[in-house]
Amino acid sequence: MQTAIKTLFMRGGTSRGPFFNEADLPTDIATRDRVLLAALGSPDKRQIDGLGGAHPLTSKVGIVRPSTTPGVDLDFLFAQLQPDKETVDTTPNCGNMLAAVVPFALETGMVAAQGETTTLRVLTLNTDMQCDITVSTPGGHVAYDGEARIDGVPGTSAPITINFLDTAGSVCSGLLPTGHVVDMIDGIEVTCIDNGMPLVIFRAADVGCTGYESVAELNGDLELKARIERLRITCGQVMGLGDVTAKNYPKMTLVAPPQAGGSIATRSFIPHVCHDAIGVLAAVTVGTACVLAGSVAAGVAQLAEGNPKRVSVEHPTGEFSVELELDPADPQKVTRAALLRTARLIMRGEVMVPADVWPGQPAR
Repeated sequence: MQTAIKTLFMRGGTSRGPFFNEADLPTDIATRDRVLLAALGSPDKRQIDGLGGAHPLTSKVGIVRPSTTPGVDLDFLFAQLQPDKETVDTTPNCGNMLAAVVPFALETGMVAAQGETTTLRVLTLNTDMQCDITVSTPGGHVAYDGEARIDGVPGTSAPITINFLDTAGSVCSGLLPTGHVVDMIDGIEVTCIDNGMPLVIFRAADVGCTGYESVAELNGDLELKARIERLRITCGQVMGLGDVTAKNYPKMTLVAPPQAGGSIATRSFIPHVCHDAIGVLAAVTVGTACVLAGSVAAGVAQLAEGNPKRVSVEHPTGEFSVELELDPADPQKVTRAALLRTARLIMRGEVMVPADVWPGQPAR
């Protein structure tokens, strides 16, 4: 016997995975996590017995519910799974999967469309962060066709705008958890920063790289990856994150001067595999570092004058633009971070999990 659980399989930005209504999942967290592992087919490097795509970017889950927080429409819990590990991490955010939250809620009737566009406030439960998400809803239905293009996704889609309201210190104690814009750790200058995602930013040249290497080259350099992991573990301690050996954060980001007309070039490890692109909140955090005088990123970034600032973050498969608005009274303070994503409903139906994992909800 197997248990059937309603799900929508969705792409959010450059990630994808099953989305669930929280009411359709076990209330007990340990049982819920076993269900998610079974649904994705983890642990198994190919995830051959589940919905996972054999990569961290396709081993993600979204859980949505109507919010009870005043002024908030929806609550979103993101879960990061790994293909070959028996872990379900609900500590970090995922700005890519976040792009599919409002479409999911509209598709399932959890909320109603407001007109030609629908803007809803979403609370990310992982880090208690709020944002306003706007999607196209002509005729009261989610539109997926459009002219918006994001690198890492083929073709074009309807635009989804995400306006983050407060991202500083999403997991850490603050924007700069060490209290410094730059720290010297293990002989390398780093900027430890969290504006939506805990990152350790360092110059590619300081670890013997150009910053323009391919993903395959970086993933194949075992000596480099071991060095970066040693640095990550040490930085985790000074960032107040404790032992991060088994955690998915902080992410490690190599930076270099832009190569393709952008503001800065990046190669991001998430945290042990080089990302084909860059995560949404990692891009926001890199962009923030670019506007902080004295940071490692600011030392190599090329930015235009003016406020708000558009930061084009180059990555292995293109670029990711972030618009940052600065406080006129404190140019080091970011008051708003906005960006463009897209999403698509890929499949609707039921995912089957073994009954011995979960026999299902009792009859109501």
